[in-house]
Amino acid sequence: MRFHHYALEVKNMEESLAFYKKYLSFQEESRFSYMGEEIVFLVLGDFRLESISGRQAIDQTAHICFEVSSVREVMNRFAEVRKIEGPYELDNGWNTVFYEGPDREIIEFLQSKLNT
Repeated sequence: MRFHHYALEVKNMEESLAFYKKYLSFQEESRFSYMGEEIVFLVLGDFRLESISGRQAIDQTAHICFEVSSVREVMNRFAEVRKIEGPYELDNGWNTVFYEGPDREIIEFLQSKLNT
């Protein structure tokens, strides 16, 4: 068994896709409709993000975390995006920062001590 994708309900499909493409370099893999919902799969390497539109978007309680080589580089790239909290250096040597996506989803970026 292996992880296939993370799904996220979005209010505005095109705004959400533009965000993930611009800031995280995702590419569109497929787009289709199913039972009145628009579904788009984005890919970044082996990671898939499924965006779903057509239902009432709910408040986001989960978060997506991406391991990065430099939290500073992420902060430079995300300068115009709402930062929720951080950056923090954790006791184990990790650095982390949290941003808000276009549908109020929480996106965490983590730099492990192995990537410093």
